[in-house]
Amino acid sequence: MSFEVEGKLVKKYDIESKTSSFQAREFVIEIESGGYPQFVKFQLVQDRCILIDAYEEGEQIKVHFDLRGREWQGKYFTNLNAWRIEKGSAAAAPVASTGGSDASFPSAGDEPALPASADDDLPF
Repeated sequence: MSFEVEGKLVKKYDIESKTSSFQAREFVIEIESGGYPQFVKFQLVQDRCILIDAYEEGEQIKVHFDLRGREWQGKYFTNLNAWRIEKGSAAAAPVASTGGSDASFPSAGDEPALPASADDDLPF
């Protein structure tokens, strides 16, 4: 299941070699949510660690990510694994959605026009 969210890049961390064959890198974005900013940490792994290099702290970005969870010694961990990063639109409101397209969902502009006649036959 994939998700996407847009926000301001707050912090980029250095690449960390976890083992001789595995590397990871974290970054944080700020998302405006109901008047209280949310600071959300994402993880990039392996060859995707360099994806964040193209962006500067303070820049608006859109992050495409997957949820990952695991259990270790009776404790549960959740990671937000980023797999694509794009330049965000500064004017756009923060977006958090599943990867599906919303093109089939009607918008306010799809509302049919009301007839100009005053003799409405609706029972209410």
